[in-house]
Amino acid sequence: MVTSASLSVPVRVKPGAARARVGGRHDGPYGPALVVAVHAPPVDGRATEAARRALADALGVRPAQVTLRSGAASRDKLFEVSDAAHLADRLAALRETS
Repeated sequence: MVTSASLSVPVRVKPGAARARVGGRHDGPYGPALVVAVHAPPVDGRATEAARRALADALGVRPAQVTLRSGAASRDKLFEVSDAAHLADRLAALRETS
């Protein structure tokens, strides 16, 4: 059976990081957020796009399944992952890594 459930993922983006990585937890305005560090600078949406792609890679989904819901000009963002009912456990594990 195929489900079309979506998963909202709060993210704290750290642009311009020396080392790109996904993992850790930040208490942000959308609740406990996953930390995503990216090399891209916070210019013209490059850090947001890099974070979207890094999140998709970390969750094992296609980048097209990850869309930005809010926070385009903020470090605190809310992404939505479509067809992701099975990803809740993987997301929880990523928040625990630091």
